[in-house]
Amino acid sequence: MPIRVIAGAAKGRKLKMVPGDSTRPVMDRVKEALFNILGPSAVQGSTWLDLFAGTGSIGIEALSRGAERVLFIDNNRMAIRTIQENLDHTRLAERAEVQRADAFVYLHQQNPEPFEYVYVAPPQYEGLWKDALLALDANPAHLHPDGVVIVQIDPHEREELELAVLVPYDDRTYGNTLLWFFERPVDEDAG
Repeated sequence: MPIRVIAGAAKGRKLKMVPGDSTRPVMDRVKEALFNILGPSAVQGSTWLDLFAGTGSIGIEALSRGAERVLFIDNNRMAIRTIQENLDHTRLAERAEVQRADAFVYLHQQNPEPFEYVYVAPPQYEGLWKDALLALDANPAHLHPDGVVIVQIDPHEREELELAVLVPYDDRTYGNTLLWFFERPVDEDAG
């Protein structure tokens, strides 16, 4: 099933899929629901980290809708090539950076660049989403204060985690896809 950009500057452009079965692209209706939940004003001018980026579909949708910058991280060579081709096809490459890297090595780096949104959609049933969420919780500097982490998993993968910083605030299920939202609350005492 083809995937496409739903709205914004690159609306209607089809995106290439990563060859093989190493990625799980988000369905258009889930992607549309995600951006409707966030709202246009929240995406406009925002910064995104697209972890386990696969086709780059989420980050490209954010760029198309006016995000200022997206960093795509994936360790699969074919995924990296696909993201670059999709960015070229949508003419959104100038506001994007694509890195072939292990997501966990990236998440454990010190003094990272903070993002307003971090999208976590790793391969299913491997527990990688938990490891990524725990790494973000342990190193919340990846996220702006008031930033949001969105985890995309199968609903059967869901389990509660002990988190010190990140707070779950919403979740939505669309068939076999769960979008789970976490925020990094602003520390009211730090001002």
